Parts: sequence; C-alpha cells; structure tokens
Amino acid sequence: MDSQINQTRQLHDNVNHAIIKCRGVYAQWAKQYGVSYNRMLVFYTIRDFGYCTQKQMCDQYMLPRQTMNNIVAALCREGLLTEDPDRRHGREKAYVLTDAGADYSVKHLSSLNAIEDRAAQLFGQERIRAMAELVLEYDRALETALKEAAQ
Repeated sequence: MDSQINQTRQLHDNVNHAIIKCRGVYAQWAKQYGVSYNRMLVFYTIRDFGYCTQKQMCDQYMLPRQTMNNIVAALCREGLLTEDPDRRHGREKAYVLTDAGADYSVKHLSSLNAIEDRAAQLFGQERIRAMAELVLEYDRALETALKEAAQ
C-alpha cells in the first residue's frame, strides 16, 4: 500500500513540476522582454478575449485581486489600457487596449506567438489539445477532492 501511495505522490509531483516548468518558460520570456509575468498575462488575455476584467484575470490565473488592481491601474496610467463601459460585467469594469497598448501588445506578443507556434510544430497540435483537456480534467478532480476534504 505504501508503494502505491508513493507512486501516486510521485505522479502528482511530476504534474506539478511540469506545470511550474511551463509557467517558468513564460516567465523567462517576459523577463527577456522587460515585462512582468503578471503584466504579460493581461496582454495575453486581451489577445485571446479582446478585453479583460480584474475578476476574470484573478479567476483565470488565481492571482490576488490587489495584484491585478495594481497592474491594471499602472497600465491605465501608462496609457496602454482604458475602461470599456460596453463590456462591463455588472459592477466589474472591463478593460481594452488603447492604440498605444495595441502597438505595445503586438510588439511584445508577436515573439511569444512565434515561440508558441514553433512549440506547436515540435510537439503537435493534437498532443497539445489532449494535454490541455487532461490538465483541465485533472484540475476538476483536484477541486472536487478539495471540496470533499473541506466538508
């Protein structure tokens, strides 16, 4: 029984190390371009969805609300983000890129896009899709186990 428990723990360690390593590659890219990892996430999210809210960012990346508030406020002060009242979610403000923010985003994210495209060529789109589905399924199982443990 101890052997099975140790094997399971090793599997969880392997998954966690892989996730941390993957995030580390994105953090390394951000550092090379002089962008904080969390700022990069804002631009990455807007690239994918066209806008972002602080709640969306906090929920998606599990970041503290104060961290996102500071990042969004700084990006607004720098003229890279602006509030978009048409995409507001109740009291939750939505933000979009300004023209300067769009230029900044294209300049910075184009190299990240190229890196991701090359990784997809090396690894394969189907394998990436399968990996994403499995990780999301694993996340749901962890969340279920956490809720059950709290009861």
